[in-house]
Amino acid sequence: MKKLRNAVFWPPFLLLIAAAIFSFTNRDLFIELATSGNDWLLANVGWLFSLSGLLMLVTVVFVYFSPLGKVRIGGKKAKPMLKLTNWMAITLTTTIAAGVTFWGIVEPIYHLTAPPESLGLEANSGDAAIFSMATMYLHWTVTPYAIYCIPALMFAFAYYNMRRPFSLSSTLAPLFGDKVSGGWGKLIDALCLYTLALGMAAAMGTSIINLAGGVNYLAGFESGPTLWAIIALVITVTFVISASTGLMKGIRILSDINIKAYIGIIAFLFVAGPTAYILNLGTESFGHFLSNFFKMSLFTGAGAGDLWPQWWTVFYWANWFAWAAIAALFLGRISYGYTVRAFILVNFALPSVFGALWMTIFGGTAIHKQMTEGKLGDIMINQGPESVLYAVLGDFPLAALIIPIYLFIVFISFVTAADSNISAMGSISSTGITPETPEPGIWIKVTWGVTIGVIAWIMISFAKIDGIKMLSNLGGVPALILCLLIVFALIKVAKSPEKYDVTDKD
Repeated sequence: MKKLRNAVFWPPFLLLIAAAIFSFTNRDLFIELATSGNDWLLANVGWLFSLSGLLMLVTVVFVYFSPLGKVRIGGKKAKPMLKLTNWMAITLTTTIAAGVTFWGIVEPIYHLTAPPESLGLEANSGDAAIFSMATMYLHWTVTPYAIYCIPALMFAFAYYNMRRPFSLSSTLAPLFGDKVSGGWGKLIDALCLYTLALGMAAAMGTSIINLAGGVNYLAGFESGPTLWAIIALVITVTFVISASTGLMKGIRILSDINIKAYIGIIAFLFVAGPTAYILNLGTESFGHFLSNFFKMSLFTGAGAGDLWPQWWTVFYWANWFAWAAIAALFLGRISYGYTVRAFILVNFALPSVFGALWMTIFGGTAIHKQMTEGKLGDIMINQGPESVLYAVLGDFPLAALIIPIYLFIVFISFVTAADSNISAMGSISSTGITPETPEPGIWIKVTWGVTIGVIAWIMISFAKIDGIKMLSNLGGVPALILCLLIVFALIKVAKSPEKYDVTDKD
């Protein structure tokens, strides 16, 4: 704790505590203020999030074929710190994979039963089913992974090839040089640290509720503050222990277990589920997604006064930007020794394929059940979205075995993602982080881990999850501005990387 960057650690830490106390003491006012700010953001800045997401995607493709694509992160002589398989597993399981475990089954039912009014789709119709699956491709494949890939790649090059400090401000060095160091750099790091802490607490709250729903389904324990506290404690202890062991131990082992569990449950659902329907709907919906990609990406609903894009697509983009800024520190750090093109394949292309595969199988299964039985929409309204998950999985053969395995996947997915983010949060809060000494102290990791666990429990117990989710969403604005600047910095580097790569001069 002696190596704290006080200006980076204390402001977001104290603000996080203040938000939790505020929500506890005056829940109604907290929710009102968060809702007002969130509504204003989505209504007035939504168009910029949509355009920026598309810009990130175009930039990924441009960089892949640019001269930068051939550059090795860390220099020509750099040797990878991770095996390719470990790198792919860690990258996949520490980004948005934790989100697909919940939304893969639940979100398609929202779109199927309540499609955008302005599109004139009838709920639970064939067209609504195609729209629902195509929307899953939009929300969980190329665009979100492009948003993660760009800042992570720029940080990797700045940290290893330009030899800039372990700070998000280093990503702007190609534009502003040393001017981004000092006070501006600390401000950028502190803002992004705050948004990620809120986002992690929100994600943990969602995971707790998800797991509690499964425990209730299996054992009959009431899903309430007591059960939530027990689950929060188990999750927190697990990811703090994992984070404390360092990158090469805890997270590598967890991600390896995670990826195998993903493959296992995907294969089971594909074989045991409505296979032909999944393949046919996936094929047709993917065609719809490709032919309407730009229309779907830039759909704001303004013409018809439709708020659906604000509730879903823009909301997602804001959250991805809020998370991507600081996740870049971790993703960039573990890429040492690989080329930029390999980085794009592992951080963008392969995860996008995984997202499409997961959504096709899980989403297709949920849509088929709703289209044939019509019960999931009512379950979602009357019992909550987490109940939809277990209503779908409960119909499978060996459900008594599959549901515990699924709960394990939900648990290990969040722990793995939290592990990587706790590592990044600890590093950005500390001094002395270099490629030679990449790990922050154990106590700073423990501090962030325990804080997030406690905040998550307080929020879902007293203010529910809505308030903190919206605060996380608001954090997308400064992160969006940072990421747009990073795009221009990366394009500048991509045109002539030799001007910035100091490893060539060794």
